[in-house]
Amino acid sequence: MTDFAWTVLDAPIGPLLVAGTEQGLALVCFRADRGTVERALESAARRLGRAPVADADRLAPVTEQLDAYFDGTLREFSLALDWSLITGFARRVLRELATGVPYGSVVAYQDLADRVREPGAARAVGVAMGSNPLPVVVPCHRVIESDGGIGGFGGGLEIKRSLLALEGVLPAPLF
Repeated sequence: MTDFAWTVLDAPIGPLLVAGTEQGLALVCFRADRGTVERALESAARRLGRAPVADADRLAPVTEQLDAYFDGTLREFSLALDWSLITGFARRVLRELATGVPYGSVVAYQDLADRVREPGAARAVGVAMGSNPLPVVVPCHRVIESDGGIGGFGGGLEIKRSLLALEGVLPAPLF
């Protein structure tokens, strides 16, 4: 069994677990406290068939780009992604999101369903967003309701609002 590297990044939205294989970044998890890290790594290890190894140096390109994103100096990630933790319809939707919804813009669940030629699948797009193993980098925070509502977010609405404010889509929180 080969390994995959992981580290925890202290981000402005809270600690993020980042993990990657030789193919690229495979996992980003919000609220990376000890229990969350243990559960996420155990689940990823089962699904990837690899053992997790703490190795911040191997993930330096990832953490550097995330730091630059949170500093407001990076608008487009140039990271290799390992899509091993997502399959089928969800993978199609997330790939479209990653390539077709740039920094500072939003897309409706229905519009994203239309883009992947599944016009009746707006709710399934929501499910795909909830199963996104690469939030922030694959920007599920940019997906909103057709009527302009903020919609849901696996990381919590406070984090979604913070990310959208960082990108200039929403005003920054007052406090």
